[in-house]
Amino acid sequence: MTRIRLPVAFATGAVQVLAFAPFSQGWIALLSLAALFALWRGTNPKQAFGIGWAWGMGCMGFGVFWLHNSIAQFGGVSLPLAILLTLLFAAGLALFPALAGWLARRFFRGEVRQLLLVYPALWVLLEWLRSWLFTGFPWLTSGYSQIDTPLAGYAPLLGVYGVSLMLALTAAALNLWRSPWLLLAPLIWLTGWGLQQIHWMTPEGAPFTATLVQASIPQEKKWLPSQLRPTLEFYVETSKAHPDSRLVIWPETAVPAFADRVEKSFLQPLDTYFRDQGQDLLLGIPVRDAKGRAYNALISLGASGRGLYFKRHLVPFGEFMPFSALLQPLVELFAIPMSSFSSGDRNKPPRLKLAGRQAGVSICYEDTFGEEVAQALPAAAFLVNASNDAWFGDSLAPHQHLEMARMRALETGRYLLRATNTGVSAIVDETGRILAVLPQWKRGAITASIQPYEGETPFLWWKNWLAVVLAALMLLIAYLRREGGAPSTS
Repeated sequence: MTRIRLPVAFATGAVQVLAFAPFSQGWIALLSLAALFALWRGTNPKQAFGIGWAWGMGCMGFGVFWLHNSIAQFGGVSLPLAILLTLLFAAGLALFPALAGWLARRFFRGEVRQLLLVYPALWVLLEWLRSWLFTGFPWLTSGYSQIDTPLAGYAPLLGVYGVSLMLALTAAALNLWRSPWLLLAPLIWLTGWGLQQIHWMTPEGAPFTATLVQASIPQEKKWLPSQLRPTLEFYVETSKAHPDSRLVIWPETAVPAFADRVEKSFLQPLDTYFRDQGQDLLLGIPVRDAKGRAYNALISLGASGRGLYFKRHLVPFGEFMPFSALLQPLVELFAIPMSSFSSGDRNKPPRLKLAGRQAGVSICYEDTFGEEVAQALPAAAFLVNASNDAWFGDSLAPHQHLEMARMRALETGRYLLRATNTGVSAIVDETGRILAVLPQWKRGAITASIQPYEGETPFLWWKNWLAVVLAALMLLIAYLRREGGAPSTS
């Protein structure tokens, strides 16, 4: 029987990828989780571990397969080795659902209790653990798949892990279709719809116009010396074509040169121009300090004054090498450009003054961490993210990344302006709805009216902790009310 369950689990995990962008079929996540919970029923801990791992391998193997592109193209290794490393990474990520299954069948009893309390709680706690363990990898957290469903109504209250919890509870209820507990499923979704009708924020002042510029430069050409001048000319000319925009935003490392190299020849004249125009410009650029340390930075220029933000949450193996003393051979193997950044001050709120207001800022990968983005709130009136997803080519990754960014807008109740190098650039409103978008590989700019907001969503009071505590309480209740007899250990 287990031999049949393993390939079924792998297939249902693979199908889970369709729940996320760019496919955005959120209902598939519900059925996929319901199928996994059904496959766990009646198994021993070892079998549940294998089923969970097979499901995770299907989901992560297909969902993050895009990693092989950056490893092969920019890591300087052969394609077969890049694929192998990607599959090993996926296999490690698959251990989280595997552990959820093992813990559920090892320490808890009662099928109904496991379905309604244990499986959903462990699912969320293991997703949350994956989001911070070893610097964290929150990609494909199940709650993101619900950004366009009624379950998104829970995001301003409980964050993305609260959405995951409600999704898992619904999946559990579907397994009890002969029980009154099945009514829990429509109740959860109707409550989510009701929460979507609540306006958590209050407008703060008049709207302003913002423009995002996308140069669409392939990563392999971005750092070529011959590319510097045409790149800067495109950004400047495109920005000057929008004199009515109060704020213009360029992507992460839009300027492919250290700030000290172009300070007098480029940054100072640009600052003067935008200040005279009554506009602000936010651009991505690498910065070196007096000690030679490099930072992935955002610099604001123009009417609101000059500001500087250093990226705080760096990408392992991409922007820094963890345990570099032990992994020196890998440091030499993966000769990725700009891969030795230092981290910015985590004690400093990630904010800059833009368009005359405080804005919460993040660079690329940072917008996948809701608690870190929330550190800019409630002072920030809107959010800005500058990214460069060119590392991942024409893959699922840029679309998945935008989906996660939309969740940050919904959690915080703020507009999000997301400028990327090769797409997808987008302007998102406070409900997570996309107002303007520039597709991948399209040069140009998008402009929209931005409404600043003030106030706090409930999520900003307790961040992810309420969802985590709720899941922990569910486990505690299940354990204290366990039935007689020893749990299965085989």
